[in-house]
Amino acid sequence: MKNFLSILSLSVMLLACSTSTQSPTSSPQSSTVNLPDHKNATYLIEGSFVTLTNGFFEVESAPGSATKITTRYFGNEAIGDLNNDGKVDIAFLLTQSSGGSGTFFYVVAAIQTSNGVEGTNAIFLGDRIAPQGTSMENGIITVNYADRNPGEPFTTQPSLGVSKYFKIENNILTKTQNP
Repeated sequence: MKNFLSILSLSVMLLACSTSTQSPTSSPQSSTVNLPDHKNATYLIEGSFVTLTNGFFEVESAPGSATKITTRYFGNEAIGDLNNDGKVDIAFLLTQSSGGSGTFFYVVAAIQTSNGVEGTNAIFLGDRIAPQGTSMENGIITVNYADRNPGEPFTTQPSLGVSKYFKIENNILTKTQNP
């Protein structure tokens, strides 16, 4: 509930901003914001469609297997207009694990359309990273996180600061260069 109220508050602030920026700079207005239902949408992860229900999806790793592939909503939401259609979209992180020690992080977006919400493809960020924040400005998503230096084992705490940038091109989430 706290996340929902934070999202709603941030969304109201976004609407108060000018159309040239996606970051909140004004005090909240008393208008209602229609947010995409991003925790109940379908995303494409590593070639497979994953349909979240309340931010969760689980499937057997192989037919009849006790091992499950679990996909979860992680958070780190950024709200704004990714495809310049005047509708509010949301970018956020998902995690996926398959019973081993890895926790794989992905960035995705939920695009609001006239027919509801459309989830994008997922782009892999890393295994057992430490997400720091996600933001959106002028249609560009910025994901900041800590990772390990090349050659460091996964037992080492992530300490290398990383920023990656993404945008929507032809309804596909793509990696882009530093804006």
